[in-house]
Amino acid sequence: MKTFRNNNNKRFRYRNNDRSFKRNGDGKKFISDFRSGSNFQRKTPGKNNHNAPKLIEKYNDLAREAISNGDKILSENYFQHADHFMRILREQEKNKALKVSDDKIENKISVIADDSKDQNIKS
Repeated sequence: MKTFRNNNNKRFRYRNNDRSFKRNGDGKKFISDFRSGSNFQRKTPGKNNHNAPKLIEKYNDLAREAISNGDKILSENYFQHADHFMRILREQEKNKALKVSDDKIENKISVIADDSKDQNIKS
């Protein structure tokens, strides 16, 4: 019959790698510096934000259902969630309108620049 002494050594080697930050003293890499003045915004804005109209409808429906069941507190909670996504939707629409107007201005500037180049070439 085989003895399995080697398996025990492998097991302990696996436990001694960088996965256990408590033993290795690597706890500092998990602490962020809040005094650095960094932004607390997410790098990616969140995958729920692009579904804001659907989420507004969802939370309004849940709130109506909670009211029909007599739970005013839960319904208020759902209405607050819906309000949050309404604000996100308004902000997205505002940003979209600004982007469209900026694109129009850039197009006008490029057309004017092209016209002035054409006039300089003809002169």
